Amino acid sequence: MIGTYAAVVAVCVATLALGQAAVGLCGVRGWSWLSPPVGLALLCAICWGTVRLPGDGVVSAVVVLVLVAAAIVFLWGRLRGGAEALREGWPVALAALVAASLPFLVEGHFGILGTSFNPDMSQHLLATDRLAAGHGSQLLNQGYPLGPHAVVVALDKGLGIGLVQGFGGLTVAVAVLAPLTALAAFRDLPWLPRSGAALVVGLAYLVASYFAQGAFKETIEALFVLAFALALREAGRAWGGLSLRFVPAALIAIGAVYVYSFPGLLWLGGTAVLWLGAEFALGRRPVEWRPAGLAVLGFLVGVAPEIGRMVDFQSFETFDPNGPGLGNLFGQISPFEALGIWPSGDFRLAPGDGAVPAAGYYLGAAFGVVLLAYGVWSCWRRRETAVLAALVTCAVAYAAARAGGTPYTAAKAIEIAAPIVALTILLPLAYRSFPAYREGNIGTPTFSSSEGGETGAPPASPQGGWGLGMAASAAFVLAAGVCSLLAFANAPVGPSSYSPALTGFREDVGEGPTLVLASHQLLADEQGTPYISWEMRGGRVCIAAEGDPDDPPDGVRYVVTEGSRRDPPFPGLEVARVAKPYVLWEVTRPIPGKAPCPLIAVRQARQGPAR
Repeated sequence: MIGTYAAVVAVCVATLALGQAAVGLCGVRGWSWLSPPVGLALLCAICWGTVRLPGDGVVSAVVVLVLVAAAIVFLWGRLRGGAEALREGWPVALAALVAASLPFLVEGHFGILGTSFNPDMSQHLLATDRLAAGHGSQLLNQGYPLGPHAVVVALDKGLGIGLVQGFGGLTVAVAVLAPLTALAAFRDLPWLPRSGAALVVGLAYLVASYFAQGAFKETIEALFVLAFALALREAGRAWGGLSLRFVPAALIAIGAVYVYSFPGLLWLGGTAVLWLGAEFALGRRPVEWRPAGLAVLGFLVGVAPEIGRMVDFQSFETFDPNGPGLGNLFGQISPFEALGIWPSGDFRLAPGDGAVPAAGYYLGAAFGVVLLAYGVWSCWRRRETAVLAALVTCAVAYAAARAGGTPYTAAKAIEIAAPIVALTILLPLAYRSFPAYREGNIGTPTFSSSEGGETGAPPASPQGGWGLGMAASAAFVLAAGVCSLLAFANAPVGPSSYSPALTGFREDVGEGPTLVLASHQLLADEQGTPYISWEMRGGRVCIAAEGDPDDPPDGVRYVVTEGSRRDPPFPGLEVARVAKPYVLWEVTRPIPGKAPCPLIAVRQARQGPAR
């Protein structure tokens, strides 16, 4: 527990300091809630750029520490609005932290998120372990983006917490940073609706569902897409006179490359192009080429070291229409899940397959569709071009994935769209419900300023209908919030530690059959059965609790135990290999007439890379 929360604090402090310093260097005088995603993007790029230097990740930890200290020194005495930002942010951060802690509270322990939902964390842990040891890996050789993995290595080396706690801390930290980022759109609301709206946008149902399966890359990319749209929005309003006003968006795009490789740019590039086109179509002042050029130049410099790996990544299995297929899904998931009202702890289930009747799903979807339609109309009327550009881009990305990809990639596209959908719904409801928004102050900072001042404020919306808007927004926030909490509470949590040894035994045992003896606690309380079966994938695996079988079952060739090589679990075994904390034993004499293994699980798992 201490290691996981230490990592959460470290990531949050580093991202807030680095991000705000970067925004400040661009000319923004006061606090910006875009500092969390800008800082996270910088953190991923910095750690990836230093993790392969001598020291096996120690250099990354030292460099981040030095840069964070320098950022704090730079901000000391210069930052305006810090106290007000703290008052705004702490309720949101605390609520997000509690929500993201639900899986551990429900399961009763900390460990690998998503075990039994999604086996991909096995490959991520293996790649991170080898990255920390200075070795290559399948993911590294295939150009897979390893920015978050490098952050985990830096956390492990800097805090000494272990890779499992590092990944858990990073994943939870992203769940805290996303609602804080959404505050950039709702800063003028009273604290309760402001906090509720930010939480629902940052922790939309599908974001919470992907958190539940340990899919940290998708939650980070969803945050970057949301933040990119808000950065364009700020660039056209509060930062209108700054020559570096597009640099924060460029930094977010750099982070997307190091987290999601070139596919991460599809959402951001589409949003930028559509936003620019909409601005011209509406007769707005054309974007000056100097600020845009500086941002593009900064982006190109930032991603230049990764271009070769992006080229390699295009042949990755996920992009093959005949590749991963369903992955861990049961079928195509409904695009209505992006609306946020889906009363199921497992997003993969069809309506009616859970405890709630199918009618509950359809009513929630219908309510969300009505609000989204109103949101699109109102956002266009209010000239929220950046938000609408992001929404249209997400819709096109989903349509392309659905038509030419697989259910697995289509589901990711829906998850990445979820925060933008929630933002499109809640922004107009905020206009309608609160005077500050009706007066046209949306997006106008109350405690931050720049040398250029605020430009392009949208026209005021009608005065009437505030009661209906408030009721609709409250109903949506409540329903969507409950659904997100269901997803968090349903997240499985696996073992609290990791070793690549089990994966390393696969080459020794081949197709087996292999018996793995595990502790009762691991199997009963830590999702040990799916964890072990995936680690030993590719062969026939029999899993039993320590002490249950008296002899190796008939036909078993190898036995895996955890402990000493001087303590064989059965007679007739010889040590084949030791990879701490595990021992691989080979059966040297068959025991005829034995019954088959009293199985907890026998699985033939498909071998494949993480996606």
